[in-house]
Amino acid sequence: MSSTRRPRTLTAALVTAAALGAVVACGSPGVAAPDRVPVASSSSAPAPVDPTGTTAMGTQRTITRDGHDVAFYVTAGSGAVIVLDAGGGEDASYWNALVPVLAQQTGATVVTYDRTGSGRSSDVPGAFSAAAAADDLAAGLQGLGLVREPVVLVSHSLAGEVATYLVDDHPGLVQGAVLVDANVPQFFTPQETARLVAATDEQAAQVRAAPQTRQTRQALAVADGFGPAHTAYHALTWPSDLPVAVIVSERTPMPAGSPDAEAWRAAQQHFADAAPDRTLVTARDSSHDVALDRPDVVEQQIGDVLAQVRSQVR
Repeated sequence: MSSTRRPRTLTAALVTAAALGAVVACGSPGVAAPDRVPVASSSSAPAPVDPTGTTAMGTQRTITRDGHDVAFYVTAGSGAVIVLDAGGGEDASYWNALVPVLAQQTGATVVTYDRTGSGRSSDVPGAFSAAAAADDLAAGLQGLGLVREPVVLVSHSLAGEVATYLVDDHPGLVQGAVLVDANVPQFFTPQETARLVAATDEQAAQVRAAPQTRQTRQALAVADGFGPAHTAYHALTWPSDLPVAVIVSERTPMPAGSPDAEAWRAAQQHFADAAPDRTLVTARDSSHDVALDRPDVVEQQIGDVLAQVRSQVR
């Protein structure tokens, strides 16, 4: 199946926080009926199905946390768990081409999921919270019994923020990580955050004035409170002993030649240099969608981190 890109209009300003506009679907295999696993005392209505989305690879299992549903897709394996977390505006189907390759190459269990507001997960009103998304992911991995083996987290774009809160708020849950052109705390300096907020104000106002779709509501949820949220995010750090591969795209998500693009590259390097067990790799001939343009780079780094993690737990 060929991968299909989803057009973005707030890409630079929101650091690919959400996809706006038309969503072009491509076919993929179906999934089994969901197996509901409640992990909180509250219940919720059935999760909505995004009519424009593509069915994700794997067996669907749904957890309930804090009154909303989160859909997970599990391709069974053994020895380790690889968790793929897509960027803003994408659901689990973003990884469809990579899931069977990783399952075959590594033998590990491969997991994707839909964050709230996308795919088959519930919509949650209010501003997007990366910390709450991290809690959802942790609840799913724990509730589905997926933390009995080492976990390698693979996070693209906005999911880098979710990853940061996950490793900070749920220590020991993840044993290794691959950041794929991901949002890292070092990028969101006060100056850069102010630039991004100013750049998106007019676009966000135009989106709010137009008829709303699920995708635009998700984008606006990220825009709401963007400044304070990223001021707080800038202060966060990662555990220094966690193996991390940092992949940066050659073209970056920012306009070519702009100060933002240079700041993006510098932040990725700064993050990689902040601890001894981190490596930086540039995906040549790649846009921000590294997993679509250079899946070989992503596969290689996942394999390397997984091998390192497996050697440490023997």
